[in-house]
Amino acid sequence: MEGANQSTVREYILLGLSGHHDLEMVLFVLCLGVYSVNVLGNSLLIALNMLDPHLHNPMYFFLSNLSVMDILGTSSFVPFMLVNFLGVQRTISFPGCALQMYLTLALGATECLLLAVMAYDRYVAICQPLRYPELMNGSTCMQLAVVSWGIGFTNSLLQSILAWRLPFCGHNVINHFFCEILAVVKLACGDISLNALTLTVATVFLTLTPLLLIFLSYIFILTAILRIPSAAGRHKAFSTCSAHLTVVVIFYGTISFMYFKPKAKNPDVDKIITLFYGVVTPSLNPIIYSLRNAEVKAAAMALLRGDLLARKMSHF
Repeated sequence: MEGANQSTVREYILLGLSGHHDLEMVLFVLCLGVYSVNVLGNSLLIALNMLDPHLHNPMYFFLSNLSVMDILGTSSFVPFMLVNFLGVQRTISFPGCALQMYLTLALGATECLLLAVMAYDRYVAICQPLRYPELMNGSTCMQLAVVSWGIGFTNSLLQSILAWRLPFCGHNVINHFFCEILAVVKLACGDISLNALTLTVATVFLTLTPLLLIFLSYIFILTAILRIPSAAGRHKAFSTCSAHLTVVVIFYGTISFMYFKPKAKNPDVDKIITLFYGVVTPSLNPIIYSLRNAEVKAAAMALLRGDLLARKMSHF
């Protein structure tokens, strides 16, 4: 059965919104604009972190990781999806589909873990400020980042192996914009109980557990902030974590809406909601951190004036 599976399915057809060409043209323009904002905004954050010494601290190190993740995550499927919107090509090769599914799943899980690590960083900074340099030194930050990426990509490898071992019996029409793992598994003509179990376990450990850790971190953070006697001190402490908290609320809020809302009668509605999660949410991160963070705004202004590049060049 597995031999037949691999010999008959060489490419997949991505339906997207093939029956609504006008809507696809609207989505093409919107997604192209949002994707451009995502790549430019996150690239700017990475550049600022590299150029400005004031941003060489754990919070911005993890933010740079988040920016890399957002660029890679959207780039793994958006360019190909834009081509599909134009109706030029609606098929994707088996290796292309496998890579797309692997990357989107890996980067999504890694982002959940990284958001939990960033919450821990804010917890240490506010609740244990005297030990912050010791607890969040360069080696520890690198280890936390490597573990987050490693767990996310290892889980995706396991899920991908289990998915592609399924018999597909020639079924190759994916009712989605890209090769999302649930849409691919639905094509199988065999038993998918093991896939459902491993996906459920992975969701609990890689999505809900980080959310619980974030929730606990912010309970301690808010408790510590409320103990600060001055209003100015409380505002300053909360401002250091408000951007991260905003990103967490948007990220998990979108996920919750996707999975806990009543199933739409029209499957195209669910696909558009997934599109919002995959394309729009990553582009909001650089905007949020730019608007709610004085250090990032100051670094951006210094870059526009040419001060950052001048200082960097003076070191050579």
